[in-house]
Amino acid sequence: MVLFKDIKVGDAIPSITKPAISHLQLALYAGAGADHNPIHVDEEAAKAGGLPGIIAHGMLPLGFLGQLLTQWVPQRQVRSLSARFVAMAFPGDVITCSGKVAGKREQAGEKLVDLEIAVQNQKGEKLQLGKATVALT
Repeated sequence: MVLFKDIKVGDAIPSITKPAISHLQLALYAGAGADHNPIHVDEEAAKAGGLPGIIAHGMLPLGFLGQLLTQWVPQRQVRSLSARFVAMAFPGDVITCSGKVAGKREQAGEKLVDLEIAVQNQKGEKLQLGKATVALT
């Protein structure tokens, strides 16, 4: 159990690394997320749209950020999660999600920890940058 008193600003939370994004994963995500844009599953359509090839759904790595948080604390303790897309993920990319404590505060009777979170690929390129807040005891 993660305790508020044990957390310091600058502390890293345990990162997660996901296996390489596969074409099958993108097809399954298209169905689950109801995003059937062909740029996520069809190489020719992606190139016709001006892309270098198939790109992953932006919400897929965002979902991995949610997993990062819920592997650290139970889901019921997550108060917010947001991210902005800064680069594209492609099939074959190995995604690592990480976070560090940006602040601690008490608000409305809760002990809150603010996090800076990020998604990067195997080349170290940032794909998403975000923030999250969790409540601790």
